[in-house]
Amino acid sequence: MMVVIFGRPGCPFCVRAQELAEQLQEAQAIEGYRYIDIHAEGITKADMEKTIGKPVETVPQIFVDQTHIGGFTEFNQYVKDKALLSESLPS
Repeated sequence: MMVVIFGRPGCPFCVRAQELAEQLQEAQAIEGYRYIDIHAEGITKADMEKTIGKPVETVPQIFVDQTHIGGFTEFNQYVKDKALLSESLPS
């Protein structure tokens, strides 16, 4: 399973999402992850909304195997629900 995180610099939830993805990768629960800096890549809110298919208010926006999961809270819950780690980060 591959995780893609769309985030921006200075975003604490983006950092937490990356930390969780790193834990998953180290535990071999996922094949890997990619962090995309939306500012560096020139990705706009409108671009994200077009990709996701609904309004986007916050970052990160996280995909697992090309399926939109949501932000950090939803990603953390996804990890808990799928029991991908013995211990996930607090919400």
